[in-house]
Amino acid sequence: MGTDDKARNVGDKVRGKTKEMTGRATDDEELKARGKGDQTKGDLKQAGEKVKDAIKDTFKD
Repeated sequence: MGTDDKARNVGDKVRGKTKEMTGRATDDEELKARGKGDQTKGDLKQAGEKVKDAIKDTFKD
Protein backbone atom coordinates (compact mmCIF):
# COMPACT_ATOMS: atom_id res chain seq x y z
CA MET A 1 0.00 0.00 0.00
CA GLY A 2 1.36 3.41 -0.88
CA THR A 3 2.10 5.75 1.97
CA ASP A 4 -0.08 8.47 0.50
CA ASP A 5 -3.01 6.06 0.11
CA LYS A 6 -2.59 4.87 3.67
CA ALA A 7 -2.55 8.46 4.93
CA ARG A 8 -5.72 9.29 2.99
CA ASN A 9 -7.48 6.23 4.39
CA VAL A 10 -6.49 7.13 7.94
CA GLY A 11 -7.59 10.70 7.21
CA ASP A 12 -11.03 9.44 6.19
CA LYS A 13 -11.30 7.51 9.43
CA VAL A 14 -10.18 10.48 11.56
CA ARG A 15 -12.55 12.89 9.79
CA GLY A 16 -15.33 10.36 10.22
CA LYS A 17 -14.65 9.96 13.92
CA THR A 18 -14.60 13.75 14.33
CA LYS A 19 -17.94 14.09 12.53
CA GLU A 20 -19.43 11.28 14.60
CA MET A 21 -18.29 12.81 17.88
CA THR A 22 -19.51 16.27 16.83
CA GLY A 23 -22.86 14.75 15.85
CA ARG A 24 -23.14 13.10 19.24
CA ALA A 25 -22.21 16.32 21.06
CA THR A 26 -24.72 18.40 19.11
CA ASP A 27 -27.37 15.67 18.95
CA ASP A 28 -27.17 15.76 15.13
CA GLU A 29 -28.05 12.25 13.93
CA GLU A 30 -27.30 13.06 10.28
CA LEU A 31 -23.77 14.26 11.06
CA LYS A 32 -23.20 11.25 13.28
CA ALA A 33 -24.30 8.91 10.48
CA ARG A 34 -22.08 10.67 7.92
CA GLY A 35 -19.18 10.28 10.30
CA LYS A 36 -19.76 6.57 10.64
CA GLY A 37 -20.00 6.35 6.85
CA ASP A 38 -16.65 8.12 6.43
CA GLN A 39 -15.06 5.72 8.87
CA THR A 40 -16.44 2.75 6.97
CA LYS A 41 -15.21 4.25 3.70
CA GLY A 42 -11.70 4.52 5.14
CA ASP A 43 -11.82 0.93 6.39
CA LEU A 44 -12.99 -0.37 3.00
CA LYS A 45 -10.33 1.54 1.11
CA GLN A 46 -7.67 0.24 3.46
CA ALA A 47 -8.91 -3.33 2.99
CA GLY A 48 -8.84 -2.87 -0.78
CA GLU A 49 -5.26 -1.64 -0.66
CA LYS A 50 -4.26 -4.67 1.42
CA VAL A 51 -5.85 -6.98 -1.14
CA LYS A 52 -3.95 -5.26 -3.96
CA ASP A 53 -0.70 -5.62 -1.99
CA ALA A 54 -1.37 -9.31 -1.37
CA ILE A 55 -2.00 -9.90 -5.07
CA LYS A 56 1.18 -8.04 -6.00
CA ASP A 57 3.16 -10.11 -3.50
CA THR A 58 1.66 -13.34 -4.86
CA PHE A 59 2.65 -12.58 -8.46
CA LYS A 60 5.86 -10.80 -7.59
CA ASP A 61 8.16 -13.58 -8.82
